[in-house]
Amino acid sequence: MSNSPLSVPFKPPMKNGVGASKVFLPQLEILPNSIFEYLCAHFAHIEASEWQQRFQEKLVMDSLGLLLTTRSAYVPNQHIYYYRFLKQETHVPFQEKILFENNDLLVVDKPHFLTMSPTGQYVQETLLVRLKNTTGYTDLTPIHRLDRETAGVVLFSKRPETRGAYQQLFAERKVHKVYQAIAPYRADLIFPLRVELRMDKGEPFYTMQVVEGQPNSHTEISLIDHDQIWALYQLKPATGKQHQLRVHLNHLNIPIKNDQFYPRVTHKSSTNFSSPLQLLAKEIYFTDPLNQQPMHFCSELVLTL
Repeated sequence: MSNSPLSVPFKPPMKNGVGASKVFLPQLEILPNSIFEYLCAHFAHIEASEWQQRFQEKLVMDSLGLLLTTRSAYVPNQHIYYYRFLKQETHVPFQEKILFENNDLLVVDKPHFLTMSPTGQYVQETLLVRLKNTTGYTDLTPIHRLDRETAGVVLFSKRPETRGAYQQLFAERKVHKVYQAIAPYRADLIFPLRVELRMDKGEPFYTMQVVEGQPNSHTEISLIDHDQIWALYQLKPATGKQHQLRVHLNHLNIPIKNDQFYPRVTHKSSTNFSSPLQLLAKEIYFTDPLNQQPMHFCSELVLTL
């Protein structure tokens, strides 16, 4: 019997807070001359010069962790890894804050304008990558999400072994969230009130709309304070539809202040940080599934009239 240890599958290390992307090289009728040629064709939206730079900066490797070059031959039925980077990325001039940490959870106050995870034009300037860089926790994963425009409390899992228990809490709607928003004041609306609507994908595709049918979104809304023009509202969603709070307030003809999507889509420069959406994930509370202790976290950010 051999005493040699079992081989451990190669796991690419994290670079600058970003994990490697994995690509499978399929069997093709006509094989490309190189892996570089295949990647340029397969990811046509990425310029060939960007792939060249990735190879030059040693950001592409095979399934054993060996570095690849632009001349590396295409060998089908294997995986390769590469790291994402952006030639230019806008810095988000607002800082996140860690509110709480234990062996399993990291609770963070997310600022406005900061995307949760790498996507599109954001990689380093995302909450997940920033936290991985500052904490060194390679397994850090968001348990739920907030829109880029929304600020406030968000939970991250530190360990894969216990992540499922917390994800199940959200799936079973056992996590309670309290939001605050600034929107127009309407003296004719009587609070508290409950909004129940059926929501579906809208046009453009990244928006939502109200449609006929059985309600699939529910929010309790109360009035905290107001002046003659604006009001501060408390929002307690019982469901978690995309843009639910923004759609519900817009349906009441009190769209959230500085909302770029509702009631109409308006676009502003990604470098314009002057008018944050006035929506804040203020509180989150639940019973910890591991020790059955009550957990309650509150954002230190404040919305003011």
